[in-house]
Amino acid sequence: MRRALLPLLLLLGCAPWNQPQNQPLTGENAPLTDTLTAGDGELYVGLAFSGGGMRATAFAYGMLQELQAAQTGTPNGLLDNVHLVSGVSGGSVMAAQLGLNGPQGITGFRERFLITNAEAYMTTSGFNPLTIAKGIAGGVNGRDTFGRYLDDTLYKGATFADLRRSGIKTWINATDMANNTPFLFSPETFDALCSDLSKVKLSEAVAASAAFPLVFTPIVLEAHHKQCAYKEPDWLTAARYNPEATAAMRAHARALESYTNPDEVKFVKLLDGGITDNFGTTGLAVERARAQVPYAPLTAEEAVKLKRMLFLVANAGVDKDYDWTRKVEGPGGVNLAMSIATSAMSAASRSGYDSMRGELRLWESELIEWRCALPLAEVRKLRGSTQGWDCKDVKLFVGEASFASLPTALRDKLDAVPTRLKLPTDQVDMVIEAGRLATRATPEFNGFLASLSGNDVETRIQDGIAAGGRRVTPVN
Repeated sequence: MRRALLPLLLLLGCAPWNQPQNQPLTGENAPLTDTLTAGDGELYVGLAFSGGGMRATAFAYGMLQELQAAQTGTPNGLLDNVHLVSGVSGGSVMAAQLGLNGPQGITGFRERFLITNAEAYMTTSGFNPLTIAKGIAGGVNGRDTFGRYLDDTLYKGATFADLRRSGIKTWINATDMANNTPFLFSPETFDALCSDLSKVKLSEAVAASAAFPLVFTPIVLEAHHKQCAYKEPDWLTAARYNPEATAAMRAHARALESYTNPDEVKFVKLLDGGITDNFGTTGLAVERARAQVPYAPLTAEEAVKLKRMLFLVANAGVDKDYDWTRKVEGPGGVNLAMSIATSAMSAASRSGYDSMRGELRLWESELIEWRCALPLAEVRKLRGSTQGWDCKDVKLFVGEASFASLPTALRDKLDAVPTRLKLPTDQVDMVIEAGRLATRATPEFNGFLASLSGNDVETRIQDGIAAGGRRVTPVN
């Protein structure tokens, strides 16, 4: 019996564990961006891309194409007004690409990534006993598979230091397995780890965000205890002990605290961000708590210039799977584990969007209250002039583009697209077009476009149309 078990025990120890590569910190981590909002600041677009493998990446790409087509008199349409992007799992690939390269990042993206085989370096066979054993042991693929492919095709070894230059604040989100909380690749998180975020590769963060259980082994980070002069910020202490703070914010604060305690955390193990926060909403809550001002995540200058904000979510989640409800058997084994993870992600998607929508609505009212309390002298200082100043002239549009808004026949085809990192070209193109159609069908997107006619930007919109651009017509 002992001899029979020996090969199995050897196989169970063969998972490709990822050794930590994050470096100790000297000083403090810099902000995620170097620059303030470009242009006159009247328009601000934020985006959140959900998980779902290559399907999610292609859907987010379709949304970006539609934003680019909505001309506002600038070279890249509304893409030139994107100043915040959050990505999870497959969506984090597109988020990092946009954050690194700006609007130019979508040029040729279909050919360079979407229609390629991102599973080229991965073990994907589910019938190989060694593959099954690796999955049970902790995961089949390490960082040298998908992460390496990302560097070879897209990021070319770029780090978070490179990401800061575009001026687009970029949030890459994973899941902290031990604390059961979202893990945000942010200065605050890496300050607590005493680790240098600027030296972390984008491919490492995206690989962590997309590390679906069993398919990938966790990405591992080391907590470099007492190798920096870390002092917990006041906002974090307040978030942990404030009874009015949300449960999610208190859990996040507790997780950061654990990173500073060598008796609790020596290594942080990261898996797919969709397990706990499939839209990356944690970053928004952290930004608001950290700044302790009503206008965060904007600067004061941005907050007085702002007139219209659009926050769009690209939700590439598929509909329900009824395959197991038509018979007594199943699911079992690996399918059961995959079903549990998928269920967690679906629940995170629903609660995450509701949470984000509520947070942004509250932020809008607090922003207006702050603006209307400003003395005119302060308005003039921040804005440059009081001409045309209307403290209440701020409107926020929060919308979700998903398969649900599309025709039934198309939606059924989209639901059949697997959560893989390699898809047939015809499926990729179908999902890209679905991203465009779903964005165009989002009421909040159309409301945002229609609202621009009441602002000074209308002249620039008309100039863009005259120059050959296209204005998107609201969908009835």
